[in-house]
Amino acid sequence: MRIICVAGARPNYMKIKPVMDALERRGAEVVLVHTGQHYDESMNDVFFRDLGIRPPDRFLGVGSGTHAVQTGRVMAAFEPLLDEVAPDAVVVVGDINSTLACALVTAKAGPLLAHVEAGLRSRDWSMPEEVNRVATDRVSDYLLAPSPDAAVNLRAEGYRDDQIHVVGNVMIDTLLANLERARASDVLERYGLRRGEYGLVTLHRPANVDDPASLTALLKALGEIADRVPLLLPVHPRAADRLAELGVPGGIRLVPAAGYLDFIALQDSARVVLTDSGGIQEETTALGVPCVTLRDNTERPITVEQGTNVLAGRDPERIVATVNRVLDDPPAARCPQLWDGHASDRIADVLLEGGTARSRPRPTDLRDSADSV
Repeated sequence: MRIICVAGARPNYMKIKPVMDALERRGAEVVLVHTGQHYDESMNDVFFRDLGIRPPDRFLGVGSGTHAVQTGRVMAAFEPLLDEVAPDAVVVVGDINSTLACALVTAKAGPLLAHVEAGLRSRDWSMPEEVNRVATDRVSDYLLAPSPDAAVNLRAEGYRDDQIHVVGNVMIDTLLANLERARASDVLERYGLRRGEYGLVTLHRPANVDDPASLTALLKALGEIADRVPLLLPVHPRAADRLAELGVPGGIRLVPAAGYLDFIALQDSARVVLTDSGGIQEETTALGVPCVTLRDNTERPITVEQGTNVLAGRDPERIVATVNRVLDDPPAARCPQLWDGHASDRIADVLLEGGTARSRPRPTDLRDSADSV
C-alpha cells in the first residue's frame, strides 16, 4: 500500500513522524510530502533533526502568503504530484492551510483521505484553524480522533460510525518517545534555570499578537505574574517584531524559538506554562505540568476536563488571578485514555485494514450503504 503523508509546518512534524514509522513497520510505502508552509531554521530544520525525520521525498516550497494565496499554492503544487505518485491513501494532520489544501485535492482525485486529529472543535469561527478542521473532516474517509470528545463532535455533525476511530494522541507518541532525550538537554543550564522555579510562556495566535492593544494587555498581565515567578518566553517569529516594538516588562526573558527537545525539557521543568497553543495544552497535560491557556476557548477541552489545563481567557486581571490560583493550588495531573504512546499504531491498523477507495463507502455515502459493507 502506498500512502502519502503530508506535513507543512511546525505543528505537523510531531504528529506525522510516528504515523510514518508505524506504517513503514507494517510494510507500507510511505511518501513524505513537505509543503514548505514553514521553511526557516527555527520553525523547520531543527525539528527534522530533533525528531529524526528523514528528508522529505517531495518539497513543494509554497512559502508564506495570505490564507487564500497559501492554500491555492499548495493545491496547485500538490495536484500534479498526487497524479504522479498515485497513492492508495493520503494522511493529513492538524489544521493548517496545507492540511485543508491537500485534503481538497485528494478528495477530488479519488484516493482515500485520513485526517489525524479529526473532530477537534473550538466553536470559534473567527479562527482560521477551525474552518480548516471542519472542512477537512467533511471530505475525509477516515476521521482519526485523539479523544472521545472529538468523536462526540463528529457524531453530532452526522458522520458515520465506520468513519470515526478514536485512536489517541500522536503528539503524545512523539513526546513519550523523546522524553528521556529531552531531559538530557542542557537547556536549563544554558539559561541559568532551575527545575520548578520559572514559568514558560508562548504566544503566537493572531488574536493575541497581531493587535498591539491585545498584546500590550497580555504583557501587562505577564509582568505582574513575573513579580512572583520569573518567565521565559521563546519568541515565535510571528510575535518577534511586535514584542520588539512594545518591549516587555521586567522579569520576562525573551529567548530564541526553541527546538523540539529543548522545548519539551523547558515544559517538563516549568512550574507553570502559559500558552495560546493547542499542542502545548496537550503536552503539558501528558507531562503533568500546570498550564494556563491564554484564550477564550480551546479545541482541546479534554485537557481542561481531565488534565492540568485551565482556560483563563485574555482579560489581564483574570489571567493574573488564574495563574495565582494555579500556583497556590496546582491541579491534579490526569492523562486521558489512549494517550499512551501507541496512537500511531492504531492509526496504521485502521489504514491498512480499512479497504480501498473502491471497496469502502466514501464520505457522502448514506448510513445504510455503510452498514451493508
